[in-house]
Amino acid sequence: MSAAAAPCTHTTVLLAEAVEALVHSRDGCYVDGTFGRGGHARAILAQLGPHGRLLAFDKDPQAIAAGAAIADARLQLVHAGFSTLRAQLAQRGIAQLQGVLLDLGVSSPQLDDPARGFSFRFDAPLDMRMDTTRGETAADFLARADERELTQVIRDYGEERFAVQVAKALVARRQGGAAIRTTAQLAEVVAGAVKTREPGQNPATRTFQALRIHVNAELEELEQGLNAALQLLAPAGRLVVISFHSLEDRLVKSFIARESRDEPDRRAPFAPPRPRRLRALARVRAGAAEVAANVRARSAVMRVAERTAVPYDAAAATPPRLAGVASRHAPRRGGRGGPRV
Repeated sequence: MSAAAAPCTHTTVLLAEAVEALVHSRDGCYVDGTFGRGGHARAILAQLGPHGRLLAFDKDPQAIAAGAAIADARLQLVHAGFSTLRAQLAQRGIAQLQGVLLDLGVSSPQLDDPARGFSFRFDAPLDMRMDTTRGETAADFLARADERELTQVIRDYGEERFAVQVAKALVARRQGGAAIRTTAQLAEVVAGAVKTREPGQNPATRTFQALRIHVNAELEELEQGLNAALQLLAPAGRLVVISFHSLEDRLVKSFIARESRDEPDRRAPFAPPRPRRLRALARVRAGAAEVAANVRARSAVMRVAERTAVPYDAAAATPPRLAGVASRHAPRRGGRGGPRV
């Protein structure tokens, strides 16, 4: 169904909880890794003192443009993904941070803008890029990927049990001379391949999620961002991550759990265990009132950890791995998760 864009508004999820968990030093330096429309950033700035500093990252040019309306010298906008955290801070001579916030998931303005191609609710060009200035669109990926790669992406990033059938249908349509260029065309093909329906969920939901994660390399970026935060956080610095689907949350949970326990070196079984570099503090869900006011808060999970004084040892660091997704079955290339689209 073709539709005009509705007003692009965004209600920030777990706003008070995230800022309370993050800000512990009024004059510290903080990172908002996913600026969006600035809900968390504005609240963080309200808690900072005159010498505090906030760097806000976002890959979306529209988000960066919206941020220009905030006239605050303590805020610096960075048009880049948070996977570039170390490089961006090095350019600015920043060696340590007091807190890193990652609010994962596609934002409401992205979902509700038909031109972005994130949602099957509108018939629009199949783009799905968070950064529309670079990279391969979802339509371009569908035009070149073989059946094996399509199956991997849809199975691993969408957890779609009919991934093989969907991939076969996509390839068959392409070989028949009908390229998939719009959201409606993709939703139609997927609906014909998915044989059972999940209550309250469009059959294309999982495939749309999978393609978005793949096109934006979301899980790879999350891995890089978590390790960068671990390296850059000062002792007592806070890591706050809000996830919206199970793939992201499992990765974050695994990362915090591993870094929050004393871990023996398997290469030297008699050596003392590596001291923990994080301390897990909290797992928070949106309350009933917030979910009632904003249904997109329903799936949100916020995890909070605190950096210990144990130095970061790059040689001993290992990237977080999500079993079955980011390691064994990762597609050949390089994700913000989110609610139903």
